[in-house]
Amino acid sequence: MMDELIIKGTQNTPGIILKPEGFIRFDGRGLSEQCDDLFEQVLEWMTGFLKDPPEITTVIIALEYLNSMSSKILVSILKEVCRLTDAGKQFFVHWCYEDGDEDILERGEFIASSLNIPIDFIRSKNIKYCCKSIC
Repeated sequence: MMDELIIKGTQNTPGIILKPEGFIRFDGRGLSEQCDDLFEQVLEWMTGFLKDPPEITTVIIALEYLNSMSSKILVSILKEVCRLTDAGKQFFVHWCYEDGDEDILERGEFIASSLNIPIDFIRSKNIKYCCKSIC
């Protein structure tokens, strides 16, 4: 079985948790324009994960800020997640956003529409605690 990958977030990059039993989480802030190494690790992990995925994978996105580069990378990762259906597996995406943060909500709605995937949008008073119960 493959190892989990945990990348601690910084002021400019999101925290990432990838667990082979079917749990993927992104939280924090996606500000950096120079995060190729970070997401290369994630895409490499996803390649291994897709070789033998569990029946159900849960994806949680709880980002306070997402710039255009981070959005592009997130879309690439979600495209990989979508490949789970090719293997007859299921995935669920939960997009947490802070009450009043219409920009993050709209970004999630745009991604859902672009990829034609269902996303469960969860409004929270404090994004840091959003979806913690699913962890």
